This record gives sequence, C-alpha cells and structure tokens, in this order.
Amino acid sequence: MQKPLLFTPLKLRGVTAPNRCVVSPMVQYRASDGLVNDYHLVHLGKFALGKFGIVFTENCAIEPRGRVTQGDLGLWDDGQIESHKRLVRFLKQEGALAATQITHSGRKGSTPRSFDKPGQLGPEGAGWQKWQVAGPSELAAADGWMVPRQLDATDVDDLVRKFGEAAKRADAAGYDVIEIHGAHGYLLAQFLSPISNKRNDQYGGDRAGRMRFPLAAARAVRESWPAHKPMFIRVSSVDGAGGWEVEDTVVFAKALKELGVDVIDCSSGGLTGLSTALPVKRSLGFQVPFAAAVKREAGISTMAVGLILDGPQAEAILQAGDADLIAIGRQALYDPFWAVHAAQELGCDSDFEMWTPEYGWWLDKRKNNLVGLKK
Repeated sequence: MQKPLLFTPLKLRGVTAPNRCVVSPMVQYRASDGLVNDYHLVHLGKFALGKFGIVFTENCAIEPRGRVTQGDLGLWDDGQIESHKRLVRFLKQEGALAATQITHSGRKGSTPRSFDKPGQLGPEGAGWQKWQVAGPSELAAADGWMVPRQLDATDVDDLVRKFGEAAKRADAAGYDVIEIHGAHGYLLAQFLSPISNKRNDQYGGDRAGRMRFPLAAARAVRESWPAHKPMFIRVSSVDGAGGWEVEDTVVFAKALKELGVDVIDCSSGGLTGLSTALPVKRSLGFQVPFAAAVKREAGISTMAVGLILDGPQAEAILQAGDADLIAIGRQALYDPFWAVHAAQELGCDSDFEMWTPEYGWWLDKRKNNLVGLKK
C-alpha cells in the first residue's frame, strides 16, 4: 500500500517534517512575563507524543505591548530564550519539528481572555492591567474597544527591527520553523486592510503602501532567520466586505515568496472584535479554497487550516493539490493523538508502530487481547 501523503515527509529548506500534520498556534493565556512554563511544556509536549510532524507554540509577542493579553508568551527579551529551550528540546526529542509564531497585536492588544466574564481582565488576583495600544490609524477594533495611538514612521522602523530580533531569539532557542502572524486582525493585518488602515503616507493608501510594513517585517525576519530554516506567514486570506480579498492575498504571497517565505498559512477573518469573526460561513474545510488559490496562483506552498476533522478529509486536501500541510487547531485539543489516529483511519498504522513505543507496545498488546471479545 502506498503511504498516504499526510504521512509522507516534507523537506522544507534544511529540515524535514516527518509528516504533514501540524499543530496550529493556539493562545493559552498561561504565561507570566512571556516565559514558557510547565503548563506549556505539558500542553505542547503531548502533541509531540501524539506524533504531529510540526508543533507550533502560541503567538509570541515581539514587545510587551504587542501581547494580546498579559498571559501571552514572548520573545522580546533575551531572558526568555532559556525557557523556550526546554520546550524545544522535548519537542525535538519526540521527533517533531519545533515551531514558533511571532506577532504584534496592535490595536487588538490589552484585551481580556476569550473566556473571561464581562469586565474581567485576566485571572482574579493576578493584577493584570491595561496598556495603551497602537495601530496604523486611530480606529478601534470594535465599539467599546480602546482607540489606538497611530504609529509613525519611526515606530514602524522600530517594530521592523523588533521582528528581526525576535527571530534571532527564536533561533537561539533552537526552533526549526518560524511563522509571522499576519492574520486575525493583529498589527500586520491591520496595516494590510483598507478597513483598518486609513493612512495617507508611505504605509497606507493603495495596496502597495499597505503592504510596505508587513513586507519589511517579513524581510527583517528572513534576514535574521538562518537560511536553512523555513519561514511561514499566517494571513487572513479575506477579512470582509470592502477589505482584503483573495486576489490581494495572492499578490502579497508572490511578494513574500520573493523575500524567501516558504509557506503561506491561509486563515481568514478576525479584523474586528475579540473573536476571529469570519467573513465566510463555517463548514468543513471552509478555508481550504484560500490555500488552494494561493498555492496555484502564487506558486508557493500553503498550509490549510479550519474545521479539518479527520485523516481522510486531510488526505483528500493533499491529494487534490490544494495545500502542502494540514494545520489542526481545536480538533487537536479534543484529540492530542489526532495524527496517529489519522494514520489508523488511513490504514497505514494498524500495529501502532507510529506511536511512541512506550504507548504503542501496550496498545498493540491490548489490540490482540481484544480479538474475539464482545460487549
């Protein structure tokens, strides 16, 4: 039997993902001062035990005001590197590529956690406090949200530098893959969209102007990130009526490819409000057409994400040539062993050989013991 594409290794520059199953970045709100702690080790480590080929951390802020909440991870200070190293060591030990995402929240910073009660800002008694947010224009993300300070050209230059510095720290921590978060209404997406960017200087106006800062940030990361390591960027392929569209994403992806970006991670929405509000109706694999369009029209590898629930669905996406990698988010929270379960669904691991041997030996023995047993 031919091995499914989902479990065929993928070479990305000088590293190789053992399979195409990727854990998507998912914020957890459990950091203090941006440091990785035991929670993150256990949370992300179980996905490596579950044999995902690439395991992403949640987004790591490039400066303190670039956090979404006070509980986000960070890569804005050299003192944070050591905590990341411990996590990276474990992910690699279990055979996964260790990946991280760097970001700036822009006007969507200083917010409550998604599950906080109205008026609550973080865990009770933790002393979380608001900070002044910044963005491309003095436009709040939604009614009742903080109005951001408009960034000037000097601020933009400073942030470009900080993106590059965060990439150097990610390399020092040992990460194999880096991704820039340019989606979901965070700072780079705010600059890209004409809905949130009303500037009339070199960083606003037409599409080329609105792309200038995100491309500069991508260039700084690529120049600071080793040539043998792959670089991804997550984009909101569309953000709503009158905003950024798939055609814009294709143009952006072509420019990113010229800068040395390897993979476009194709999400959507989230420009306004706390949730990742979507301009398209949710359905199984609802964002896959974006990954397919970018892959075919920009000639660059893509990663599909969004309501991909099982192995056969993921395999069909790859077989159709619609994407090169499959990112699993909330479904991985539901089933940390999604990858090895997908392998069994696709008929390529009936004897539990893909599982970590400490689990696989027991499970194979259990399988044999179950033969002939009835409820």
